[in-house]
Amino acid sequence: MKREIENVPFLVAQGGPLNGQRWAILSELLIGRDERCDIVIPDRQVSRHHARVSPTAKGIQIEDLESKNGTHVNGNPIFHPTLLQDGDIIQIALAQVFYFLSSDATLPLEEPSLLASPHPTRALRLDKRSRRVWIRDQEILPPLSLPQYTLLEVLYDHPDQVVSRAELIEAIWGEKEAVSVSDQALDALVRRLRQRLSEADPEHEYIQTVRGHGLRLNNPHY
Repeated sequence: MKREIENVPFLVAQGGPLNGQRWAILSELLIGRDERCDIVIPDRQVSRHHARVSPTAKGIQIEDLESKNGTHVNGNPIFHPTLLQDGDIIQIALAQVFYFLSSDATLPLEEPSLLASPHPTRALRLDKRSRRVWIRDQEILPPLSLPQYTLLEVLYDHPDQVVSRAELIEAIWGEKEAVSVSDQALDALVRRLRQRLSEADPEHEYIQTVRGHGLRLNNPHY
């Protein structure tokens, strides 16, 4: 059976009530609280019929079914059918996270691998394959938006170093768009990211401003 479906896309549940389970997307999958759904999430935050994952001619898409508490992809709420890309993070309300994988060959580990992290003894860790973030073994949920994650990853890749504002803007918005991005836009993004990190660890300021130079990630050992 493994050989027959090895190139089929999968949803993998991480954390939540369905942790570790996976589903091959061979046909439409209905996600919700109703026991007749294909993927049942037994949580009151989840609508009876919450979201639907479907194969299409263009790829696998996910659609929110006017749920009460929303469906997010990579931290962003979706309001229309959205095509999924390998490694996308799907959040159903605040109850369950799924990862979309283009085949089971790219299935992630069920638990974060300390050995895979370049900073395994630091308080903040990233999994770049799935764009997941942990602070002191607590995962940041719902996931960071893509701009927030990109900002954090750039700083994370330069431990104890100052990264200039120009470098950050180019990494987040791209070289062509960077010329039109204001300092205020970066400042707003930094504020939102700081807020998300402080929710997990209010006692420590991870992103530090070095005036006249840029930003630095203060990622302590623990």
